[in-house]
Amino acid sequence: MKPRARLLPLFAGAAILACLPGASFAAATVINVTEDGEGGGAMSLKLDPPSVKAGPATFAVHNDAMTEQHEMVVVRLKSPDLPIPLNAAKNRVDESKLKSLGEVSDLKPGASGKLNARLVPGTYLLFCNMKGHYEAGMEARLTVTP
Repeated sequence: MKPRARLLPLFAGAAILACLPGASFAAATVINVTEDGEGGGAMSLKLDPPSVKAGPATFAVHNDAMTEQHEMVVVRLKSPDLPIPLNAAKNRVDESKLKSLGEVSDLKPGASGKLNARLVPGTYLLFCNMKGHYEAGMEARLTVTP
């Protein structure tokens, strides 16, 4: 029997075992993020759920605004009690002082986007960093447990 022919039953058996009930693979937890708010008014960024277990996650982001473009940035906080660094001249969070896990940028009104990340236990800040949006209330904290 050729070496490749010997591997075929092994791969076939592995494929069958993977399909059996009880076979577990780490599926990504979906975190729904809804952004809303128009210029000059209150803005919001909501999470569902606000707490998840560590592991792979997909942030499913939707911009519910009628006319305003938004984005979503994810950062892991060193401590939930530390102040968020702001650049007052630009009315934005100073991202250079934080470590971003990624972002969904340039979400036009009604648009959706996704971000995949591997989360470790801790507190994460999600925010929109368009000019003035963070200060208008577009931020939420996500708790990740072991």
